Amino acid sequence: MARILIVDDDPDQLELRQLLLENAGHGVKPAATTEEAIRLFNEWNPAVVVMDLRLPSLAEGLRLIRGIRSSAAPTKIVVTSGWPADLSGREESKMIDHLMPKPVATSKLLRLLSILVLMCVSLCAAEITPFTVSEKSEMIAEVELVSPGADWARTGREAALAELRLDGEKTIHIMTYAGDQPHRYKVLLGELSAGNHSLSIIRNELYSAPGAGLIVRGVTFHKAADRDVAANTPFLYARANTIGKFSDIPLVVYCERLVENGVPVLQYTVIFSNEDGGTSTRGLMARWGRTTDVEYVYRAFPDHATIQARGHKEVVYDGPRDGRHPLLMPVTDNNMVAGEGPSPIRYQIPAVMADLTKASREQVMDDYPITWQVMAKELIREEKLRPFGVVDGEKIGDPRNYLYIEANVSVRGGRIAAMARLKGDMRWRMANLGRFDLAIERSGWIRTTVELPPGTRPEQVGEIGFQCLADKAPGMCRVDSVRQAFLLGQDYLPRPSLFSTPAGRTEFASGEAVTWTLKSK
Repeated sequence: MARILIVDDDPDQLELRQLLLENAGHGVKPAATTEEAIRLFNEWNPAVVVMDLRLPSLAEGLRLIRGIRSSAAPTKIVVTSGWPADLSGREESKMIDHLMPKPVATSKLLRLLSILVLMCVSLCAAEITPFTVSEKSEMIAEVELVSPGADWARTGREAALAELRLDGEKTIHIMTYAGDQPHRYKVLLGELSAGNHSLSIIRNELYSAPGAGLIVRGVTFHKAADRDVAANTPFLYARANTIGKFSDIPLVVYCERLVENGVPVLQYTVIFSNEDGGTSTRGLMARWGRTTDVEYVYRAFPDHATIQARGHKEVVYDGPRDGRHPLLMPVTDNNMVAGEGPSPIRYQIPAVMADLTKASREQVMDDYPITWQVMAKELIREEKLRPFGVVDGEKIGDPRNYLYIEANVSVRGGRIAAMARLKGDMRWRMANLGRFDLAIERSGWIRTTVELPPGTRPEQVGEIGFQCLADKAPGMCRVDSVRQAFLLGQDYLPRPSLFSTPAGRTEFASGEAVTWTLKSK
């Protein structure tokens, strides 16, 4: 629904109309005078103004119309009046969108508003917000958006692309992956000078899904908490072969403070909604515990910077920048980057800080759980799912059927794979599906999955374990701790861990396995 400002000097009419419009699902603010209406209009940027013409005088109504139209806002104006002839021949009659003689039938007003709101959703959608920066700063905008009709899982309704214009010049984009649920998207505007600025928002007609509208609920601004981290955050152009396909979009950017050979480094990693190339979908679930693509893209050292380029090669970056921000674009289907571009879509996502010394990098997904929903819906739309118990190429089962296990492990000369057993079931189910290539060869914090029968409840999981697999020579595996194991709910969001953490470091050789009987929390 839309934000509607209603203006009437009759308090009874004002109260009644506010009640009717709120019951219809609109956000409503009332004003009884021209001064109050202009103040609310400037503060709130409504999509539609429904106003009486005599407030109480005709001159006041005409003044309000001119005041609204003097702004650049695409607000629709509906005038209700018992004397519609008052506008006849006046210049203000060309400034309004609709004139309704009083008395106005509620049903007729609601039908008109629905039409105007849809026009605003599909054509103007939006917001022109002035703001002031007190001192030169890296600034962040938090934009609350709703995309009526959008559903990331449905072709033709995936999302609206919001186009932000900073100070009428610089263009930034937001993909409204949260759909028709209100969501606060954060945008890193970059380093702005002290003084007055403006941000306008419109629905990009070319790259929005036809069935996805756009409503702006509000915009707030604040300085980035860590200027150095913000200033080095990469800006990303959409990969060329994803434009218009609503795939492999960047969802989260996170930054880690690392030390390499005694030198501090800021490492920036992007969580993409999907991976179209590289590791198969089945391999991602077995070896990484998700089907998003999590790739470091940029590393800022005191005297130079590097990127993860084609072929997973780390190369020195000397490409284009916006201030200190590198301008990067994924150039492979597994989202390796280069200083190439631009493409028509540009994302500027503020980096969040992450400390992954005691967790896997998938923990960042847990911290921003909407990433799990987007991941699952993209799998549905791209037809990468298959029924339980069926083998169909690299497709996987419903993500809600998997047990997600996080552990700290060490692997030498072989690989490790998780497994799980349900109570009352003699069978163990393996994360690697019995395949050596789907087992995990890396050490450290890992995330992996084991597929369980549909509808498995947390209390039905009886044991988990790990098997150590040999390569060409005997290997050794060690499990230092199991941090958590969880299922996804019906909404695709992570549920609480199933059990208290198994304790104790356990080392075992290839050809052996270790298991823990779980105690429910």
